[in-house]
Amino acid sequence: MPNAQNVESLAQIKAALEGETALWVVDYRGLTVKEIQALRRGIREAGASMKVCKNTLMRIALADMELPTLDDLLSGPSAFVFAGEDVAASAKVLKNFAKDNQNLEIKGGLMEGKAVTAEEVEAIASLPSREELIAMVAGAISGVARGLATTINGVPRGLAQVVKAVADQKGEAA
Repeated sequence: MPNAQNVESLAQIKAALEGETALWVVDYRGLTVKEIQALRRGIREAGASMKVCKNTLMRIALADMELPTLDDLLSGPSAFVFAGEDVAASAKVLKNFAKDNQNLEIKGGLMEGKAVTAEEVEAIASLPSREELIAMVAGAISGVARGLATTINGVPRGLAQVVKAVADQKGEAA
């Protein structure tokens, strides 16, 4: 008979998984309370959230939602980072924090319903953020528009130069 606390926790995990495109699994053993607070702050700033829950409950929630159960990742103390809208931003926070702190280990996770390894999470972290991609697209559109405006401006200028050259030739011939 499951206890009420586990039933409630399972419902919360399922609700958190409902709208997520990515879930990262990390091992936080050895981190101090201050370090965990700093990690959580960075994750929050990236628009994500971090929760610590029982591996068994996470395994049940994943199975109930017909997602990969991540059996190889769910051993030992695990924290789960629900990536939010910008998947790359939360992965970057984890990668940068792990680079500065050897006690945080990225185990892997889920993305778009498929299991991903720790190396894939780090590769995702190297992708540009949503804002950077928007800036790149805006820059490309601006460059194309500027080139088009220059080209369109060049047509009348070229026509004026041709007309002037013809007038100069007729003036010399007369």
